[in-house]
Amino acid sequence: MEEIDKSMYYGAKPETFEAARILRENMTLYEKLLWDRLKQKQVCGLRFRRQHPIDFFIADFYCHEARLVVEIDGAIHENQKEYNDGRSAEMERFFIKVIRFKNSEVKSNIKRVISKIEDEIKNRIKSPPWGI
Repeated sequence: MEEIDKSMYYGAKPETFEAARILRENMTLYEKLLWDRLKQKQVCGLRFRRQHPIDFFIADFYCHEARLVVEIDGAIHENQKEYNDGRSAEMERFFIKVIRFKNSEVKSNIKRVISKIEDEIKNRIKSPPWGI
């Protein structure tokens, strides 16, 4: 693994990689719907990775060039606001921004979801908070 590749995992341990592999094999319907639109550099010509290890977290989708995590939240997340906020704060240590969408948003208006992701990428690439 090249050095730049190692940096995008932010010190993730082997067990986190294994857990991510299992999650990739068992993606939710909503994750699959969004993945069909993110894979193969369809959004802003940038690569997204699914179920990507970052430190001890696993992001639903991650774009390293924009340092952007996209999370798809199901019903369980309605009772985890503090956990989600803490997780986002931890990722901010690495200058990673987390944006969240509900399952219902992905299902009912995926074009709007993609548009919001594109807008966020453009803003982060134009003015990267991590410097160049």
